[in-house]
Amino acid sequence: MADDDEANRFSARAARYMRVGTNVGSIAARVASQRLFGRDGDNSKNAADLAAALGGLKGPMMKVAQLLSTIPEALPPEYARELSQLQSQAPPMGPAFVRRRMIAELGSDWQARFRSFDAQPAASASLGQVHRAVSLDGRSLAVKLQYPDMQSAVEADLTQLKVVFAIHARMDPAVDTREILAEISARLREELDYGLEAGHIGLYQQVRDGDPLIRVPTVVPELSTGRLLTMSWLEGRPLLDYKESPIEDRNQIARAMFKAWWYPFSHYGVIHGDPHLGNYTIFEEGGTPAGINLLDYGCIRTFPVSFVQGVIDLYNGLLTNNRDLVVHAYESWGFRGLNAELIEAMSIWARFIYGPLLEDRVRSLAEDTAPGEYGRREAFQVHKILKEKGPVTVPREFVFMDRAAIGLGGVFLHLGARMNWYKLFNETIEGFKLEDVAARQKVAFEKVGVPLPR
Repeated sequence: MADDDEANRFSARAARYMRVGTNVGSIAARVASQRLFGRDGDNSKNAADLAAALGGLKGPMMKVAQLLSTIPEALPPEYARELSQLQSQAPPMGPAFVRRRMIAELGSDWQARFRSFDAQPAASASLGQVHRAVSLDGRSLAVKLQYPDMQSAVEADLTQLKVVFAIHARMDPAVDTREILAEISARLREELDYGLEAGHIGLYQQVRDGDPLIRVPTVVPELSTGRLLTMSWLEGRPLLDYKESPIEDRNQIARAMFKAWWYPFSHYGVIHGDPHLGNYTIFEEGGTPAGINLLDYGCIRTFPVSFVQGVIDLYNGLLTNNRDLVVHAYESWGFRGLNAELIEAMSIWARFIYGPLLEDRVRSLAEDTAPGEYGRREAFQVHKILKEKGPVTVPREFVFMDRAAIGLGGVFLHLGARMNWYKLFNETIEGFKLEDVAARQKVAFEKVGVPLPR
């Protein structure tokens, strides 16, 4: 019976991919035809049709689609807006299927290794679902179980992603997206490796180093495999529960979020690349928010120290209006063939990202901007220049750095936080030395067995 269920799921998935692939292909053909005959196609309709086609996939492609919607210039704005509406929730596995998956990962006696295990998921996402459990010694656990056949599902979705980018390439793109495709593909494949994710959790344990604002789970190695990750359960409330809280409480959460993102980057060259609202919860002390729980480590991006230096150089170049230092930062990241117009376009975006960090005053992150529209106006300005003077090839390392900054900004806007971002940032990078970052990185990465970035 189990084999029949597996076969049925595989057949259903294969049929779904075939149907979606056909629909995506027809949209690509329509766009190509419009370009060939010099007609201006209806981008809004094409975008809505593409979102509808991809919506049939659920699973990994939803994660990719939502990710693309937050990377400026990865897709035309109409497409980004449509894809951002897609939901990443995949249908959860039922209890019988969960039992079979647990047997596959831990053996037939898996239940005897827990005091209790809830077969109903506490949360489900694009690549797997999380179950609550209690260890034999009484600890509360979060058990992250990957859906079956995710490797084949991811590869199929990446094939569809190539078609999406091919559509973009036919629409006078302002950005060469080849490196974006390579970067997304690499990160999505990494998310399948729960052993690597366990290493990233260990890395953040070291980065945190007792910081009271940030809590990181502890991995339980004896209950973990490459497709099963068991860790301590961190109690907390959803971040959006605090949208109407006093400004002091919202600022406390924003302060913790800021440190959880900028400190690891500036001191170790590592970022949490998926600042989705569901990846954080808030823990309280004395009835008020005290800090954040970091819950998901599947999308961690590590950087060579030269990239970290480029980020600091760009900040200092913008702060002191030093154009040579700004250009040097772009070139150190791997941008090539830059002319005056392209530099100006990129600096519009840079001044937007760094803007709150450049003003020594208390302010919101962006005045009169809704969270869902954060960066849209600036992206439109940049697109207009790049379409005339580009394209520009976005280096791989830049993709998730940019995407995470936008996601983090959206969180601050949801909170309505008002902070002196300049002071926070400069406190974080005070005493920054490249050789110190390299030394810390080497020790921390080697300790947990995570490859050093190159």
